[in-house]
Amino acid sequence: MPPSSTNQPVPAVVTGVQLMQGIGHAPAKGFWADAWSSVLKRPGAVAGLCWITVVAFFAIFSPVLASGHPIMLTTPEGRTTWPMLAALTAVDWYLLAVGLSVPAAYFAGPAAGRAARIRWLLGGLVVAGISVVIASLLRGSLDSRTPPAWLLPTRNSEVGGLMVGGAVAVLVGGVFAALPFASKLVRRLTAVVFAVVVAAGAVHLGWDRPSIERFDYVRQEAAGAKASYSVVPFSPSQRFSELSRVAPGTQLGPSQNLPAEHPAHDRSFVLGTDAFGADVLSQMLHACRLSISIGLVSTGIALLIGVTLGAIMGYFGGWVDLLLYRVVEIFMAVPVLFLLIVAAAVLPPELRTTYTMMAIIGCFTWTGMARFTRAEFLKLRNQDFVQSARSVGLPLRSVLFKHMLPNGVAPVLVDTSFAIASAITVEAVLSYLNLGPIDQASWGKLLASAVSSEGEFKWWLAVFPGIAIFLTVLSYNLVGEALRDAIDPKLKKARV
Repeated sequence: MPPSSTNQPVPAVVTGVQLMQGIGHAPAKGFWADAWSSVLKRPGAVAGLCWITVVAFFAIFSPVLASGHPIMLTTPEGRTTWPMLAALTAVDWYLLAVGLSVPAAYFAGPAAGRAARIRWLLGGLVVAGISVVIASLLRGSLDSRTPPAWLLPTRNSEVGGLMVGGAVAVLVGGVFAALPFASKLVRRLTAVVFAVVVAAGAVHLGWDRPSIERFDYVRQEAAGAKASYSVVPFSPSQRFSELSRVAPGTQLGPSQNLPAEHPAHDRSFVLGTDAFGADVLSQMLHACRLSISIGLVSTGIALLIGVTLGAIMGYFGGWVDLLLYRVVEIFMAVPVLFLLIVAAAVLPPELRTTYTMMAIIGCFTWTGMARFTRAEFLKLRNQDFVQSARSVGLPLRSVLFKHMLPNGVAPVLVDTSFAIASAITVEAVLSYLNLGPIDQASWGKLLASAVSSEGEFKWWLAVFPGIAIFLTVLSYNLVGEALRDAIDPKLKKARV
């Protein structure tokens, strides 16, 4: 009996005769399954994926892991409130839904339909995410001087979040229902219904959140209230002016001359504080969200623009390719970092947000992806399967994105991992120059406060954010390098 049918290990190298005998035979794998297994054989790539997973975990759950608002607060009169839940924004609730639903969809049900479940879920979450962002912007317009008249009835309404979030999700979902993120229309409609529920719930829960955060819980505890805090009992926006740039391990209680039995004596700044007296550890955790969102969203925008224009250039060629490639060259000549610096200097403070930074980075970094896609489509447009698709009368959208794109997307995905790392680096540089989003925790902003105006250096403000930036950028580069080697046929080793 051949060794392949027993429990004996399959040899790493076999001869042609042994293959004919059935020795060393392994079931055939798909292209992406084989590439992924090759990536997982690289220790550096596995370590990078583990670190990215850790950063993504803290990006999702940081508002509940590090918060200066108590989970539960009981007044001396016996009234119980939940300040931490009341302080969560609509985006916080949405990300919590993402962090809980994706693992549930991955591990629930058989492995055979896992890819379809994840694709269906991600389609609904994308619709819900866009709806939450739009609804949050509309909620912000209510606090402006001239809000839209049709939004005024929802200002003080208890169901205002449900109305706005649900309406926006229905409109956005109606557009996305026509996109082929799921093979059947029933699944697309189900994903839209799921998106409406998630978006309406998230916007409703974060609708009446107070615009100004107050951290007077130490005073309330001194008056007899009882509070239960999360793992890290501080928020990034919570500042203690008398504790500017204190060393790691400093306790909160003694610095405020509180009684020895006060609960604040049990809370300490594990990684110290910054120049404003804010806890470094809470800022480190909350800054994970900014880094991940800047990288993924801006690269997603660039991917959408680059793949679409690259596919059109490569498929049509001729004057279409000539004209659009001139547009690519124009955008290639724009220095993104200097453009962001100029935008931060001229934009008003209310527009210096994460969304603005995402849009600028995404709209000016798509040229490499467009060139990769163009090169692949120029090679594929004369292939037999493309000519067959055209001859049977398939629409252009189906030919480009259903038949050609899966066969030419590999180099683009490799470039995507490097683009995410580049976007994170750009954000860190802007925050280091104090040109990043205002009132938002950032690793670069912490790094900039390591040296005071008097020239005094504090090592913990340089070491911890510096290591985080280094490991995150390195992890994406390691994954991109492993994926590049896995899909390159010249670098694959023959087993015969």
